[in-house]
Amino acid sequence: MNLVRTACVAAALAVAPTLPAATALAADPGKASTSLIPRSDIFGNPTRANPVISPDGTAIAFLAPRDGVLNVWVAPVGAMDEAKPITSETVRPIFQFFWAPDSSRILYLQDQGGSEDFQLFGVDLDERKTVPLTPFEKTQAQVIAVSPEVPDAILVGLNNRDPQWHDVHRLNLKTGELTLVREGTGYAGFEADRQLNLRLATRPTPDGGFQVDRIGKDGKTEPFMTVPGGDSLTTSTAGFASDGRTLYLVDSRERDKAGLFAKDMETGKTSLIGESGKADVGGTLRNPKTGVVEAYSVDYLKEEWTPVGDAVKADIAFLNKEIKGSWNVLSRTLDDTKWTLRVDQQGQPVSFHLYDRTAKKLEKLFVARPQLEGRTLAAMYPVEIKSRDGLTLVSYLSLPPGSDKDGDGRPEQPVPLVLNVHGGPWARDSFGYNPEHIWLADRGYAVLSVNFRGSTGFGKAFVNAGDKQWGRKMHDDLIDAVNWAVKEGVAPKDKVAIYGGSYGGYATLWGMTNTPEVFACGVDIVGPSNLITLLNSIPPYWASFLEIFAQRVGDPRTEEGRKLLEERSPLTYVQNIKRPLLIAQGANDPRVKQPESDQIVEAMKKNSIPVTYVLYPDEGHGFARPQNRISFYAISEGFLSHCLGGAYEPVGDDFQGASLKVLEGADYVPGLKEALAAPK
Repeated sequence: MNLVRTACVAAALAVAPTLPAATALAADPGKASTSLIPRSDIFGNPTRANPVISPDGTAIAFLAPRDGVLNVWVAPVGAMDEAKPITSETVRPIFQFFWAPDSSRILYLQDQGGSEDFQLFGVDLDERKTVPLTPFEKTQAQVIAVSPEVPDAILVGLNNRDPQWHDVHRLNLKTGELTLVREGTGYAGFEADRQLNLRLATRPTPDGGFQVDRIGKDGKTEPFMTVPGGDSLTTSTAGFASDGRTLYLVDSRERDKAGLFAKDMETGKTSLIGESGKADVGGTLRNPKTGVVEAYSVDYLKEEWTPVGDAVKADIAFLNKEIKGSWNVLSRTLDDTKWTLRVDQQGQPVSFHLYDRTAKKLEKLFVARPQLEGRTLAAMYPVEIKSRDGLTLVSYLSLPPGSDKDGDGRPEQPVPLVLNVHGGPWARDSFGYNPEHIWLADRGYAVLSVNFRGSTGFGKAFVNAGDKQWGRKMHDDLIDAVNWAVKEGVAPKDKVAIYGGSYGGYATLWGMTNTPEVFACGVDIVGPSNLITLLNSIPPYWASFLEIFAQRVGDPRTEEGRKLLEERSPLTYVQNIKRPLLIAQGANDPRVKQPESDQIVEAMKKNSIPVTYVLYPDEGHGFARPQNRISFYAISEGFLSHCLGGAYEPVGDDFQGASLKVLEGADYVPGLKEALAAPK
């Protein structure tokens, strides 16, 4: 879950040094116009992306721009040039779509302005008419279950009765009729079998864990499985096989690294299918007809797939041999003869392929960003960094092209560094194509992404080591990584910036307020500044997660918890900010609401501390519209160039079509005032 609220702060009257005007830059402006990779090539719309083959194997759906907005297109298999758009969104891009089980239509989720009140839409391939399937205001639709064994229906969750809880409905895909299956009060989620029968329901417990109840044929529930708070982020149900009695679990109970298990629902017997001593089991490959697990992945330094039995063993071996990089299966036909793949090879843009299992043949469908082909894209190096108390922090380092002539993962001379902190915090960084790494390295910066304690994927002890450690040991890990980079000769001590979104935005604000001597500047994207107001303003449908926050961050319902949350809030220490800070916020963010940015900006102004504050009125928790995204990266690039001395591409027309409002500090960013004044 990515996060990423008014405490009364008696700030001291200390005044930060006046920031210099944006005039002289260390970067050569000539480089900007001739050799830098254009921001639009990295952050604009992909040419095509995410191909998903229909269950019957006749067509491929994918995302591509239509009049500048990502929509769903469909092409016959073997005839990609005959693709036609079947959706007609004109403002916000589509990101989530899937085939109906009978291959007759495309279903997709869409919200308005980043509100995350997703509606489900359907488009019939013959009529090409878009129909809203969950036409309710202030309602979030969730897809609960889709099964090839039920071609004309799916299960969806809707919180239109009670905004805190999602009731389960059966949606008839042919008529659009919604039938209530079960009210969801008190439950965080449901698990259905492949006949769309609800079998399990999960409810939170006061220790931050959850209780899984078994749902009988009569609808009555009984306790089935208890997951303690310490296992709640590393244990989950993972679906049923088509026999209806085999339940898959990713489970860390009575162990550290989560393993993959199969549980017989009739006998209660549990069998271990896969495990690793280094990291948790992550994804699975499951037979599209039977639902049986045929392979699983483990991601330590890099993701690796391990077959279960012989069903796809030869396919994994073939793909590992043919693809010089990593691959993931995006979709499989119902007869399992064809797969679509995402392929990620070092130094190249992401590409997508069709794999014919019978012929053992790979066909490239398209490259997501062909304009990047032939460009020098920064290499990424996995590194293991030791924390001060002995934990191993799996991290990823990218260097400016040409700075590491001997290929040892260290520059010949130290270069400015951007510490790029992931959101969550219960998420992780992984090896592979990363647009921010490529962008920043191209501008002359080393980029370091750190899986600090609390990150998921490395066992429950590593996750739990982050409990109540926001602004403490979680931040110590980031500082230890910076010290490692300085010691290794990656970066000079006085040329390090901290950058991140959501929890990464919190880490940025914490770094600027509590370790101000470490960072030359910071970029905070939708980051919380006050943990009390953050937790008091979470969306209603996050009610089931409140106990997790209470146990792992702090409990806003108790005096002791509020004291802890205030102590760990960057807003409490705003007077300590001494270096340049850029803050970006979406006005419609339901997770980290706009007051999180407003209040720290206001506190900085009261203390005469300069800040650059950018607001996007039509965005939420991140920037979905490419015009907004490109404008933000243009501002960030100019900001970092002023702070660290890297290269920057002139703004040009990068603000065209963007909704941004620069509420504070336009003077600090090169070209920003001029771009804002230019006619749109």
